[in-house]
Amino acid sequence: MATSITPSPKPDALRSGENRTIWVIWLVYGAFYFCRTNISAAVPFLSQPIENGGLNLTAEQIGWILASLKIAYGVGQLVNGQLSERIAPRILLSIGMFCSALLNVAFGLSTGFYFLLFIWAANGYCQSLGWTPCVRVVGNWIPLSRRGWALGVIGTGYQITLGLTYLIASESAGRWGWRGALFVPSILLALSGVFMLVFLRETPSEGRILERSEGPGGPGGSSDGLAERPGVHETLYLTFYNPTLWLLGLSLGLLNACRYGFLDWGLKHLMDVQQTTIGKAGLKYCVIAVGAAAGSFLAGIATDRLFGGRRAPVIAILLTTLGVATLMYESVSRASTVGTLLLLVVIGFCIYGPQVLLVGTAPADLAHRGTAAAAAGFVNFMGYMGAATGDVVTGIYSGGSEDSWQVTIYIWAGWAFAAALTTAVLWNTTSRQVGLLPRWLPKSITCLSLGVAGSMVLIAGGPFWLVAGIGVALVGVLLSGSAKFLSLLAAGISLAGLILLFIIPPTAADLSTWFTVVPRVLLGLAALTCVMVFVERD
Repeated sequence: MATSITPSPKPDALRSGENRTIWVIWLVYGAFYFCRTNISAAVPFLSQPIENGGLNLTAEQIGWILASLKIAYGVGQLVNGQLSERIAPRILLSIGMFCSALLNVAFGLSTGFYFLLFIWAANGYCQSLGWTPCVRVVGNWIPLSRRGWALGVIGTGYQITLGLTYLIASESAGRWGWRGALFVPSILLALSGVFMLVFLRETPSEGRILERSEGPGGPGGSSDGLAERPGVHETLYLTFYNPTLWLLGLSLGLLNACRYGFLDWGLKHLMDVQQTTIGKAGLKYCVIAVGAAAGSFLAGIATDRLFGGRRAPVIAILLTTLGVATLMYESVSRASTVGTLLLLVVIGFCIYGPQVLLVGTAPADLAHRGTAAAAAGFVNFMGYMGAATGDVVTGIYSGGSEDSWQVTIYIWAGWAFAAALTTAVLWNTTSRQVGLLPRWLPKSITCLSLGVAGSMVLIAGGPFWLVAGIGVALVGVLLSGSAKFLSLLAAGISLAGLILLFIIPPTAADLSTWFTVVPRVLLGLAALTCVMVFVERD
């Protein structure tokens, strides 16, 4: 049944409903953070001995648990963008909110590493059910002239919830142990889910808003209902072969590696270097939300007023500032409480200002015609893969010697500077200058990734049949010029190899941890570039 459309709604009749919808979405999406960021208050205790109430996990294992949410969230973003167009937003939000709350309870009741890994990955997928249904409701209710402002207001909601989560989860962990950081936020998210069911209306009673630029075909449609949009295959080609999106995705991935270093590991860092309690660390750390809200709101304004709508200059400047502030934070956090608080505000500002631009505005600006949504999804996916990699690297380096936190935070700063440099390449780039990657590049990257991954797995003592499988994938890519389906077969083998490396890690104990981390990253990259080979134009 087609959705009804209101061509000329009465502003006075709808304005109160629009405002109510904005604030309901503000709370509903923000509430998801109760069961996403709360694990940071549990992280300091997961590595403690079992007799002290911990789980005796290594820092690297904790890093993989944190990374599992990001990987599942990134994949979920790609999938749920399509689901949200076909399934009612209230249904998707209900599944996401109530299942995420239950999974947090399950996490708090669990002990085994692999089960914890599975639970937190499942939570990541449920968390990914939050944003796209909310965007659909906003599109149904809010006219285009107010939509940018509405999304800006909604964006402040999850920044405020971020700060509240640090307060609530850390206080709960201090009172009832690390499991309290999982149980109490679960109750809050479940209550928010009930609030959503009671107060959220998916469309106005008169039907969704029809913009002047829309025809019966919907947003972006022509008057005859026919929108000039590329097909699925062409959309994938124009997205994957857009070089600016790879740069934006790489920049967001590097930023997210630094961002989740602070968000996931920041409380443990403060507890270690300041010898403080989880409650006091959470009280200090919540100020990061103040800078985050300000950065989210002001960064877009700066791009319009100072750089004529170009996003890259503001992103690069803020990321450079983030790198400097992170370097300062390493020493200041050990010496001054006031200095720590001030730097956390600056860091929050410099993280979320660029993040808001990179997840939506910049990809839409530099996407090929008709592919803005796909471009944003691809850049977000890259961003969360970077976040996952960052959690693993932080876990590896933060659990070492007495100076491990110093090295770790310098790595965070390096990621910020690398993200700034990557974005600066696009300083003067506009949509008219966007081209396409050469056809030979994806296949070359795939072959190199598979070759290096297979060699490292072999050196590290991995099973021979896994190395042979990677070799089969390599042959499939080389032969894909005559049979493109072989590239999809190679993508499947690469993903299977990535999963198997989690289940059956290499056995050589005397080698660097990088011999397990790098092959996983390369197999993931190979799977993505194999898809690029498949969608290449004939």
